[in-house]
Amino acid sequence: MRERLQKRLRSALVYTALGISAISAPVAAWAEPLSPGLITGEMRKLTLSDPAKPLATDLVWESDSGPGSLADYAGKWVVLNFWAVWCGPCKEEMPTLAALETARGGDDFAVVTLATGPNPPVAVAHFLESNGGANLPRWRDPKSAQGRQAAVLAMPVTLIVNPEGAEVARLIGGADWNAPEAHAVLDALAAGR
Repeated sequence: MRERLQKRLRSALVYTALGISAISAPVAAWAEPLSPGLITGEMRKLTLSDPAKPLATDLVWESDSGPGSLADYAGKWVVLNFWAVWCGPCKEEMPTLAALETARGGDDFAVVTLATGPNPPVAVAHFLESNGGANLPRWRDPKSAQGRQAAVLAMPVTLIVNPEGAEVARLIGGADWNAPEAHAVLDALAAGR
């Protein structure tokens, strides 16, 4: 019993340290490819991945309309949002993700919402419809396979994924994804600045 408790405590300490280091990583060290003036306001928590981190594109997600995966979005810039129905900050940022999808969604861009963990389909649908996200996909990752592969330790976490399926930026916590500074960052990343 004591050994099991010690293992759990070690795991909790490791995950806490990882979370703290991810949150406190200096933006300036990662923001070199972007103009320093872009990492402001709502994007101040954004960290860039240099080099880009490949994501598993073949992990299967669930939805009422059938299975899917990140591979379905190949060739597009993707704002991949990890969320859960119990997450308060997710409720606040969902309408901004929906507005971003309305403003930019198309052949070369998509906002993808992925309910991570045991989120029942009915609860996912209700959450999105009640919180301004009715136009967003209802993907579920019940076993958190994509979240584990992407080292998502808390929610919400939003990844900016390039057309090749690699993470180029990460924001831990909620943000207004339809704010001018979010659009400026997305424009700069897409333009390679």
